[in-house]
Amino acid sequence: MKREEIDWKRVRAVCIVTTMAKAGHFPSRETNKEAWFRSPFRQEIHASFKVSKLKNLWFDHGAGYGGNVLDLVFRFYDCRILDALDFLSDIPTSFSFHPQPFVPPSNTSLVVKSVNPIWHYGLKVYLKERDISLETANKYCKEVHYSCKGNHYFGIGLQNDSGGWELRNKYFKSASSPKDITFLFNGCRQLVVIEGMFDFLSVTNFCHDNKSFLILNSLSFIKNAMRYIEFFKDVELYLDNDAAGKEATKWLLQNHEYCIDRSYLYKEYKDINEMYSARKREKGM
Repeated sequence: MKREEIDWKRVRAVCIVTTMAKAGHFPSRETNKEAWFRSPFRQEIHASFKVSKLKNLWFDHGAGYGGNVLDLVFRFYDCRILDALDFLSDIPTSFSFHPQPFVPPSNTSLVVKSVNPIWHYGLKVYLKERDISLETANKYCKEVHYSCKGNHYFGIGLQNDSGGWELRNKYFKSASSPKDITFLFNGCRQLVVIEGMFDFLSVTNFCHDNKSFLILNSLSFIKNAMRYIEFFKDVELYLDNDAAGKEATKWLLQNHEYCIDRSYLYKEYKDINEMYSARKREKGM
């Protein structure tokens, strides 16, 4: 990409508050004109990192420096200009700078710092947007804080069978090593197979006490998952309605006679969580 092809005015117009949230940082307090954060660059008790919504500029009062959204991304990641544009291009805006989406931090450099019940306001808002109750989320998930290349992040975490975490917040998803499936066996011989965390949390709202669950966390684990699936004679498949999900469903149906495809229940939606959210909105819940 040539520098003259980039509309720098539009780049600098990317919302800093949204950029902060994508990096895993949420305001401690907020008004229509400004937002205050605990500094993402050091530990502090009182928020000294100010974002002016009117000017779309930030200033770290504790450190004595600030700037625009590009300055912020450079300080976060110490990266090249094209990497910064990749990061910003994934934020919903009216422009696009680069065809490649932002890739979350590599799990090889991701270090989990703390695991606790979900309490952060930003994560609670995200759960509400996905129509998942806090009670349901806290039953199976945790609030996970982690670092990558010196920066701090946090998200909703679902632990896999190898001790790694699937990590989600409103703006990106990641995972800690090692990657694996999540198998939740409650003694029941009926098994539900699901792709990811939020599909799983949605399904638990209408079938939980009488089901065991297998969350793939990645379709690449589908063959490894057969070591669990083959022991069940009642297997319900709730995989996504995209090409990859349909192909995985087809493979499971061909390789285990007791699998039943339930994707028809949400055939007009991309996945079970999208259907569940739409139904709740229709009912005004």
